Amino acid sequence: MKVAFLGTGLMGLPMAQRLLAADIELVAYNRTPEKLAPLEAAGAEIVTHPRYAIRAAEYVILMLTNAPAIYNVLLSDRASQTLKGRTIIQMGTITPTQSQEIRDAVVAGGGEYLEAPVLGSIPEAKAGKLIVMVGAEPEQYQRHLNLLQNFGAEPLFVGPVGTAAGLKLALNQLIASLTSSFALSLAFVQRQGVNVDMFMQILRDSSLYAPTFDKKLQRMLDGNYADPNFPTKHLLKDTELFICEAKSLSLDLSSIKGVRQILQTAMKMSFAEDDYSSLFAVIKEWGEAIGD
Repeated sequence: MKVAFLGTGLMGLPMAQRLLAADIELVAYNRTPEKLAPLEAAGAEIVTHPRYAIRAAEYVILMLTNAPAIYNVLLSDRASQTLKGRTIIQMGTITPTQSQEIRDAVVAGGGEYLEAPVLGSIPEAKAGKLIVMVGAEPEQYQRHLNLLQNFGAEPLFVGPVGTAAGLKLALNQLIASLTSSFALSLAFVQRQGVNVDMFMQILRDSSLYAPTFDKKLQRMLDGNYADPNFPTKHLLKDTELFICEAKSLSLDLSSIKGVRQILQTAMKMSFAEDDYSSLFAVIKEWGEAIGD
């Protein structure tokens, strides 16, 4: 088995390293070549153009920023000519509609396509403990299960292409909404003079608690958003994808649109590359600045 891995950013790099650790032959491409150095040192073949990677491998795993990036590296005129006989596994966060359109283009080019977006961050990617959600035909899921188990022990079959992409957006909407709600309550109790440890003790003992609160608490208290597992710009991108896809479903989107505005302000405050818990700075500091 030879796997091409396209996209070795924050999540892609440890995922690709998992394949090398499993003695899977790997060829890798990234538009920023410097990011490939750890993979090259571990024995991966490095290429300078995505079509070389696609041509060299049976499987092509995509961990790219968005759908336009996928079209650019996978479905450009020259790259698309190399799809015949390849299995394309799309693992980034895109909309169901985008995933289905990419599937159709891959199949038209003689390839096979399935989606397998993941939930988790860098520590889970390094440990092979990501939650892998698979959108495919049941037979595809069974046939490619062993490969997907390198990223998570129990990949979950969700349904046909589009369903896993939709589930991933629903979960990322929760990330944005839960974090912003927690940040608002935290800022509120601080302003009220309530002891934060007492607030957290009561919260942890209640049915309101979510583990993500403790994961982000110290960052918020310290105002330290550097070295992110998931940058603000990516959560904003996923939030916008959710809103775009949900518009056709007759849902009230006013709450998530408010979160989007907070994330957009975080971007304006130069937190794009920082951890998304930076939205706490918006809630706490931006409100002071504008007097709301």
